Amino acid sequence: MSAPVSEEAKKVLREIGLTDYETRAYLILLKRGVMTASEVSEYGNIPYSKVYETLNSLERKNWIEAERSRPSRYFPKSPSEALEAARLRLENTVSDWKRIVSGELQPLYERRELLEKPDIWILRGEFSVLAKLREMLSGAKMELMVAAPTFAKNFVSAVVSTLNQLKGTGVTVHVMVTRDWDVDKIVEVGDARVRDSMFGGGVIVDGKEALLFLGEDKPTLVIWSNHMGLVKFARDYFQHLWDSAKDIQNL
Repeated sequence: MSAPVSEEAKKVLREIGLTDYETRAYLILLKRGVMTASEVSEYGNIPYSKVYETLNSLERKNWIEAERSRPSRYFPKSPSEALEAARLRLENTVSDWKRIVSGELQPLYERRELLEKPDIWILRGEFSVLAKLREMLSGAKMELMVAAPTFAKNFVSAVVSTLNQLKGTGVTVHVMVTRDWDVDKIVEVGDARVRDSMFGGGVIVDGKEALLFLGEDKPTLVIWSNHMGLVKFARDYFQHLWDSAKDIQNL
């Protein structure tokens, strides 16, 4: 007998985009092989009134194939192949989202009168912080300042490839890290310097917005702001630290 499928595996299928019935149908096909719709309904515990809708949806999503006979028979595709197809669909969907958001919604936000009132946000959770960081980097036009203490490694390391891309766009990139960083990777990003330690850190884009990591051993508080006074203070403090830091090339 085949090993039972874990709840974690079922959860992954649902996160990829399969419904509960689709998950049941795909898993029963994986376990038992080629089956008719009535067999999928019986062994997968799927109402017969829903089984054709379920199988047709799985076929459209490239998780199964159908052999058109009387009756039709269904068999599963390779999970790896199906996952790759799902990834490509998601990338296309995200590209469409980005086109609409950047081309239509973002201009509305930037034109609104409320922009005259500065924002200060407290960000919670790694995903929220990384999403905001990537948004900031994508909007950089002139200057980027990055101060990355040890506890901010995960955040900054996740966007190193984006920092590398900025070099070719005319954006001036200054990166300041502590000594425990892999300086060989950082030096490729732009103008890089090292300090023995830093209290907190952050990212400043074009002198207009700042993402600040505050803490000693971990980012206990992450703040984003476009408040000009706060951003200027952060930039001046970065410059103070930068002036007393050591050039990586001279280590």
